[in-house]
Amino acid sequence: MILVTGGLGFIGTHTTRALLDLGETCVLVQRRPGTFPDERVFVEQADLTDEAALLDLGKKYEITGIVHLAGSVPWPPGPDAPADAAERALKSLLNVFRAASEWQVARLGLAGTIGVYGGAPGESPLPEDVPLPMTAWHPIPAFKKIGELLADHLAGTMDLDVVTYRISAVWGPLGHTPSPFFAAPQLVHAAARGTTPAGGPMRAGNGIDMCYVKDCARAIALLQTAGRLRHRTYNVGSGRLTTHGEVGAAIKKLVPDARVDLPEGRDPGRLDVWLDITRLREDTGFEPAYDTDRAVADYLAWLRAGNER
Repeated sequence: MILVTGGLGFIGTHTTRALLDLGETCVLVQRRPGTFPDERVFVEQADLTDEAALLDLGKKYEITGIVHLAGSVPWPPGPDAPADAAERALKSLLNVFRAASEWQVARLGLAGTIGVYGGAPGESPLPEDVPLPMTAWHPIPAFKKIGELLADHLAGTMDLDVVTYRISAVWGPLGHTPSPFFAAPQLVHAAARGTTPAGGPMRAGNGIDMCYVKDCARAIALLQTAGRLRHRTYNVGSGRLTTHGEVGAAIKKLVPDARVDLPEGRDPGRLDVWLDITRLREDTGFEPAYDTDRAVADYLAWLRAGNER
């Protein structure tokens, strides 16, 4: 049984479904109550900062692996003082390591981010072994870098199989919109609503490694269930650059009157980053199933069915 923290969230929900497709059963840990419509999934309400409550789950379930997707990051800002918020984030992560050690799980997977590459030398596609700068432009990549360093240390000292997923820009059903990091989600939502996309200027030439959430989830599930992995860090993405213009063109094929015409060109000074997913391909056999056209069609169909986030 795989324990998934944040299992009712955006990526967590899809990852749970991908694990079920591979024959696993799952227990989802959430701070807030919720349900999952499958008898192979058990939902438990617990705060990851509560070590005893987390460890008690090992008495109730035979947990063989952990996929840690809950945000061990003090972002967005909450009511806690900054130092208290940072302490909660790090305590959550350390408690997950304590649980992995006590339960002797086969593998602990940790969600990272493409943001750790900000300011890294070299050109895209970026491999996992490119040197990372010690600075970070945002709390999310800052704490994900901290998490990677802790994971590398604790994996060795606690004799754990730990894998970090450096996840690219993920979009699709259940995702939050507008995204502060890229324009694709608000473009699709605007097309479904018949409105003009919100979220500031978007230029057609800018882009990023956009990974449809169902592909992202399948990659994480494959990394969790693979028999042997040769690395501790894996890029999880599409392995290609997708521009906002590409997304707009895919939308126009399905919704010709959509108001998604974007200014041409690129925002000055903005770098387009995409990931080298050679490790992921070689060690799991993963290949993205959703190109831009298929992703847009699937996302639009989900929204038009009356779903919203």
